[in-house]
Amino acid sequence: MNNNQNYYTYVLKCADGSYYIGVTDNPEQRVAAHNAGRGPRWTALRLPVELLYCEMYKTRKEAMQRERQVKKWSRAKKDALIAGDVNTLKKLSRHKIK
Repeated sequence: MNNNQNYYTYVLKCADGSYYIGVTDNPEQRVAAHNAGRGPRWTALRLPVELLYCEMYKTRKEAMQRERQVKKWSRAKKDALIAGDVNTLKKLSRHKIK
């Protein structure tokens, strides 16, 4: 195993405007695979896809944990992450106390 291997959590925008969040060790190659129809059914039915956002992690486990986290977020929160809008991201991250 290559100890210098990095892993990435990425966000794709599909042709229908939906987002797909995944993990890979090679973002460019993975996006090409998605666009060639060699990805999950979700993206294969919504081609073409475009890479909007990517974060690097040292381990696959860390990248997968982030993938699970982001998948649970609202569209607005995902949009803020993609835009790099830290203020909106923080605002949307606050727990509402009733």
